[in-house]
Parts: sequence; C-alpha cells; structure tokens
Amino acid sequence: MNFTDRIKPTDKGITTYLDELKNMNYQIPTFQRDVVWEKENVKKLWDSIYKFYPLGSILVWKTDLKLHNHRSIGGHEIDDPNFSRTEYQYLLDGQQRTTSLLTSLFGGKIEGRDGFDPSLFIDLTVKSSDDTDDFSYKNRFLYWEEIDSKEGTFRRNLGRHKKFKEGLIIRLRDIKQDFNSVQEKIVNHPDVNQQYNHDYWVELRRVQQVLDNYRISFIELKGIQVSEVCQIFERINQAGKPLDIFDIVVAKTYRTKTDEHDGFYLRELIQQFRTVNNSRFLQVTDYTYLQILAILIREHIGHSGVHNITDRYLNEITTEHIEEVWEPAKKAILKTFDFFENMLYLKGPQLIPYRYFYLTIANYFFKNKEPNYTFLKQYFWYFSLHNNDLLSNTGNINEHIKLMNAEREEGDYNFDRFLIDKNTLRNASYSSKGRISRAILSLYASRRPLDWKQTDREVLADNFFFTSDKPNLHHIFPTNYIANNPATNELDNNSLMNIAYLTQITNLDISDRAPLEYIQEYDGNPNFEGVLNSHMIPQQILDWARMESMPDNALDEFIESRVDTILEALREELPDINVEIIDTKETIAEETSDAE
Repeated sequence: MNFTDRIKPTDKGITTYLDELKNMNYQIPTFQRDVVWEKENVKKLWDSIYKFYPLGSILVWKTDLKLHNHRSIGGHEIDDPNFSRTEYQYLLDGQQRTTSLLTSLFGGKIEGRDGFDPSLFIDLTVKSSDDTDDFSYKNRFLYWEEIDSKEGTFRRNLGRHKKFKEGLIIRLRDIKQDFNSVQEKIVNHPDVNQQYNHDYWVELRRVQQVLDNYRISFIELKGIQVSEVCQIFERINQAGKPLDIFDIVVAKTYRTKTDEHDGFYLRELIQQFRTVNNSRFLQVTDYTYLQILAILIREHIGHSGVHNITDRYLNEITTEHIEEVWEPAKKAILKTFDFFENMLYLKGPQLIPYRYFYLTIANYFFKNKEPNYTFLKQYFWYFSLHNNDLLSNTGNINEHIKLMNAEREEGDYNFDRFLIDKNTLRNASYSSKGRISRAILSLYASRRPLDWKQTDREVLADNFFFTSDKPNLHHIFPTNYIANNPATNELDNNSLMNIAYLTQITNLDISDRAPLEYIQEYDGNPNFEGVLNSHMIPQQILDWARMESMPDNALDEFIESRVDTILEALREELPDINVEIIDTKETIAEETSDAE
C-alpha cells in the first residue's frame, strides 16, 4: 500500500454518513467511551453545522480485524453480529458527535431519559443578529418538549405550538425526507404567500442546503498495525483516556455465548479475578495482566504467534490462547502476589522495583510444582539492587526467563557477580520513584519494621498501604531540624538512608524534634534496640543519644553507617553470590584532587 494511503483525510455528506451508519457500514467498538448526551451541546453542534463551521475529524480505522461492537447507539441498530465483512470500518473517535447527529435527526432513545424524544426541530422564524451571534441557536433549534403545549395547558409553549401547526417549526428529519411537502406548506403560509424571497422560505432552503451540502471530515487509517493505531489515536484525541491495546484485545477476543460455545469477555474475567482477596497486588493494571498472559502464551503454547509483549504481538492473542492458559495462569499470578506480600512482606505494587517482575515470576510459577523460594528471593534482590539496570526491556525479560527455566528444569542456576555502588545508595532520593529507590524501600519493608513507640506493633500492617499511595515515611534527621541546625553535613537529608517507616501517630509524635531527644525518649523501652535493627538503623545513633552528644556532621556519618548496614543485609540476602562493592564518590573525589 502507498504510504500516503495509510492515513488519508476524506469527507462525506452529513446525511450520507448517517444513512451509511444506519445501514451498518460503520461499527463502534465496545471500548469506546460512554456517551454523555446533553441537550444544549446537541443544539450547539447543529448551530455549527448551520453556520458551516467544521466539527473536527472523525477517526475511522479500516481493518479486517473483527472486534466486539456496540449493537446499537441511541436506539438505532448499527451492527449485525452474524454478518462478516472483508473490511470493517471502526469509529475510534467521534462516537459522541455521531450519536448526537443520529438521534437528533432520526429520533431514538437516550439512556436514562425514558420518554424523551431527542428529535430536533428548527424554527424558521428565528433570525441571527450578526455573524458572531451565539445565542439565537437556543431558540432556533428545539426539542418537542419545548414545543408541546400539552393541549393548551402548558402556556409557555402556546406560541411555538401554533408555529408548529402552521409549518414554521419543522422537524429536521422532515426537511431531509419530505422536503416538497414541507416547502408547499411554507409557500402557502399567509405570511409568505408564495413570495420566493420571503425570510421563512429563504430559511427553509438554507436548512435544505445545509443537510444536502454539509460535509463531515474523516481521517481514515488503513493497513496500520494496532500499536500504531493506538499511538495515532492518542495524539489526535487530546482529551480523555488514550486508546489502549487492552481495549482492542478485549473487543477482539469477545465471544457471545451460544449453544456450542461459552461466552468470553476478558475484561470481566480480570475484574472477577481482582475480587479473590483484598491484596492490592490484584489491582495492577489491565496492561500488566495482558503482558503476563502474553508471556505465558508465548512460553507454553507452541506457534502462538505471540513472540513478545509489545502491542504488535499483544494483538496476536486470541480467545483460545487465553482460555488455554487462564486456569493455571490464575494460580501462577496469585503465587507471584503471595511471594511479594507474604514472603518479601511488600504490601503494595508501588514498592515493586520492576513491573516486569510480574511477568518473569508468574512464568516461573506457571505449573511449577516445586518452586525454589530461596532462589526467588536471591533473584529479586539481585536484580532490584544491582548497580546496572538489568530488567528494563523485553530483551532482558528473555534472559531472565532463560535463567529461571534453568533453575526450574535442572535445579541449577548461576548469577554473575553482584555489583553495587555505595554512592548510589547514598544519593537515592526519598522523592524519587526510580528502580533503586523502590528497591531500598522494599528492603526496609522486607525486614518487617516495628513501630518506635508501640514496639510490639509492625508498621506495615496489611491495610497500611490501603490508606494512601504514599507510605508514611519519616526523616530520622527531620528536615526542619537540619534546616534550623546548620552543620558540616554534605549529604542530602532526603536520602533514603535518612528514611524509616513509622505509623502516623509516631511520626506526629516525633515531628521536627532532634534525633537525640526522641531517641532518648524511646530508649526507655527495653525492646528499642531490636526495633532499630528491624529498620536497619545502625547502633551508632543510639550511642549518640545515650552520650547526649552528636558530631557536627552527624547526618553524614549516620548515612555512611546505614549504607554499610544495608550492604551487610544484602550479603545475607545473596549468600551464593559474589557481592562486589564500588564507591564512585571516592573516584570522583580522586579525579577532582588530581585536577587541582
């Protein structure tokens, strides 16, 4: 196909388009957004058409892919599920305008407004005051409820109802379908009296010209892959939710229940799965679930055509693929979430350093009767805190699956050396959402930290992360304390080395007090040393509190000590792996010294 034909602007007459829609030549996928039908907005829409203003393009995707469609819009049947085509025309953007035009011209039903007739009428006696008039449309375009006098009892509508009887207020549909009869009534009206240039007759011919000649702009996409269609939609449709590959796969894999087949609806399948328990991990995105399924299909169904997790290959997923893996997939996914939550003690997906862990670990658990949790824990910490980014693309995923398959099939695995930079730990920021920052917070959480005041209580209770997207984190050296007590510290107090999980009550109790003050207070509890150990906080700060004295650069010394504590904890987590520690801060200092 010629490159210029892939994305082609075109146009059609407004009534031609609506007639073709009623003849089922266009389909509206079920992933299209719900229509918000407002009377005033429909009037404005027709006012723009009346003035020959452009409405904006309707995005149409032409493809041989069959999707799950809306059977009807506005009460009009627009799709026959038993009818197959060699090419389908899907409206990706323009459902709102299309529904408004269809129902205002041909009538229909508006959801939630029983008994309301959306047919639009036009009052030929209303004149525009000038070219910029933005008010007359309210009286020019009318609904029956604004005309009906209810047999004279609704006095406000008596004048309009009289004009309707005289043929001066006319249904738009009648002008389209029976213009000669409408025109005859106008011509013979006493005020017009066959005056060709009378305002009413001129106005009627103008409306006829609008219906006959107004053209709607389209952008047609043809011969384009799903991933690119999503990207085009997102760039054209600046408002609202972007078109998602998940939406397309849902529509593509939908199957109506028949005597021969069960129904299938992926969105409902995942929604039901999310209700298994109250774990926050179940609420990971639809896209994540789809990519997990893609990996399982690729690894366990031969010749599936699903070779990767990109949109290009997600589009190859079929109903039969999902049905084949779904039951063992559910078990594998739940085991993955259980591993995070009840073995690593991570209470929410916001702590997971790599989203791709869901894919690699779920695949490891898939039909695996004897998973090696010692291996899995080392796998998680190795890749979470390694100095190099080792799980950020699909190529990395493939390498991870090879490693995990080797352990699963042969009981043999080998990690390369583990490299970590002390300076990376020092500078990991409290405000950052990067991989290293999440990994450090995960490491803190995995030690099941205890509250400093209520020392027999775990801070990260099951419902801890349900109350807020941001865990209740506390600066050990409070921000305002550092600001009000300038010293010789060089390191940033927003370093994650200066952060601990605490309950909200304890956090408020500490407030901006000096570390010596509140540590001395809590040290009265005989369990407090163990509490600090659960946070991987070095004994050093407790010694300072007991001596009632800290060095001027206490924050820097504390951060250095905590870095060492974390490195020791990592050695414990990675007993079979060579842990190699570097410090780029020292390298930078040496280079600076040499330069001087």
